Amino acid sequence: MQTNPLYTHKSIRKYKQQPIDDETINKIVDAGIRGSNTGNMQLYSIVLTTSDDVKRELAPAHFNQPMVTSAPLVATVCVDVNRMSKWCKVSNADLAFNNLESFITASIDATIVAQNMALAAEEEGLGICYIGTTTYNPDMIIDVLKLPKGVFPLVTLTIGYPDETPALTERLPAAAIVHKDRYADYSDSDIKALHAEKEANPLNKKFVEENHKENLAQVFAEIRYPRQTSEAFSERLVETLKKQGLM
Repeated sequence: MQTNPLYTHKSIRKYKQQPIDDETINKIVDAGIRGSNTGNMQLYSIVLTTSDDVKRELAPAHFNQPMVTSAPLVATVCVDVNRMSKWCKVSNADLAFNNLESFITASIDATIVAQNMALAAEEEGLGICYIGTTTYNPDMIIDVLKLPKGVFPLVTLTIGYPDETPALTERLPAAAIVHKDRYADYSDSDIKALHAEKEANPLNKKFVEENHKENLAQVFAEIRYPRQTSEAFSERLVETLKKQGLM
């Protein structure tokens, strides 16, 4: 059985009320900082939140998911062109970051940081949960964390010692993901075959039944990520990017 965290990752949503020592936190952060990044510009920052008061302030931005307040550590990894911009300014260098290319570059860098931190945390016996709501309410997070212009919250991880042992979540087979040499598009029969195991998963079948839908795809499209909600979040995202001087 694989024990490497690369192959055994589980999202942990229940944590023991056990603090994480500074040495362990530093290891996790160092792993993030050592990640690959574009041009060694390191267009990211990491905000580590351990204060119960600040976690409570952050919670509404994440739809009050309980792990935000129960985890001993909440790490918000941000796109950050503020630091590099100021360095260029004091050095009489003109480097523009208020464009889509720079934001995508910094987003890739910040995502690599977050993944390295997640792997390092799991290597230390900790559990993590990736909070997918960070870009839904970025303006709220910006206000709580006092992020200046040029800084944008991208990824949030809750980190702590697990107080649960959930089963591994199903994944699509490699055949659904990997293309050799060139992209091979999927036929309808390919799609059905590649998603058959996912659709047959008992937990997913329960989701379909509970939501009174015909299939799992409808649960995703109509319940979890409906068009109107995605469009509203997209508008909010663009507005916040402009406000933060990133577009």
